[in-house]
Amino acid sequence: MPSPTDTLQSSYEMRDLRAIQRSLQAFASSAQTIEILRTLPHAPVNHSNSSKTLYVLDSSFNPPTRAHLRICTSALLHDRSKTGPKRLLLLLATQNADKAPKPVAFEQRLAMMSIFAEEMVKEIAADGGRGTVVVDVGVTKEARFVDKARVIEECGDFSSFDDEGGKKPVEQVHLTGFDTLVRLLDTNYYPPVHTLAPLEGLFEKHRVRVTRRTGDAWGGREEQDEYMVKLRRGKMEDKGGKREWVERIELAEGRKEGEEIVSSTKVREASKRRDEVALMKLATEGVGRWIFDENLYVDGG
Repeated sequence: MPSPTDTLQSSYEMRDLRAIQRSLQAFASSAQTIEILRTLPHAPVNHSNSSKTLYVLDSSFNPPTRAHLRICTSALLHDRSKTGPKRLLLLLATQNADKAPKPVAFEQRLAMMSIFAEEMVKEIAADGGRGTVVVDVGVTKEARFVDKARVIEECGDFSSFDDEGGKKPVEQVHLTGFDTLVRLLDTNYYPPVHTLAPLEGLFEKHRVRVTRRTGDAWGGREEQDEYMVKLRRGKMEDKGGKREWVERIELAEGRKEGEEIVSSTKVREASKRRDEVALMKLATEGVGRWIFDENLYVDGG
């Protein structure tokens, strides 16, 4: 689709904060609701060998962490399909239903997302030759999960092709933590009627891959399994939730027992106290180096 922004395809451009800021300003003043700022590797897409599935990691990326890396690589390497390279969209909402743009600006987050995307491509390529991945870095004005899925489908940048060469929308697989699933199925996000009916289109066309997040406010394995059982048994039907949605939700294992909890909060805390060793354990090498060199999160976390 026509773009009001200059696509920032090079590694240098996606580290130029002023260039990113100009692209964000152009996007904000345009009528578009989603924009792809960078695609890696930078090469024309071979439509005859296009992916039938688009993996989407929608996050505040404040900052990207090794937990984000695990969520993505786990899904991509789990995909055994033979049709074209795997496709992953890293998506940042410039209007978030919950979070204001702090403690770092969107241009800093997009720079880190670009570095993270470069590391993702290398990570997949190094994993025994089990395929390649195309990673897109994008922004959207939509705050709600269901609206993001809709504009991804409508934008035309992500299409598969049938045997006759006709375009059709790809199936989206949204990569989330268990906390995000709970928010997705929370009627408070769907005013004014406060039902889960707006999710029908999402679960009819797309899927959600949920990484377990145990050991925090979202409970352990038993509590998370019970939550899914409640949906399967129709205990959410009074709110508009359908039991068949369970078939469109895949639970994936998160960190192993005894492994350190990795979160954006912990990365910010490590940066604030200038603990380079801890920072490099929690963030990928490139992202961690950027955070440390740019002194991000030092004045607030």
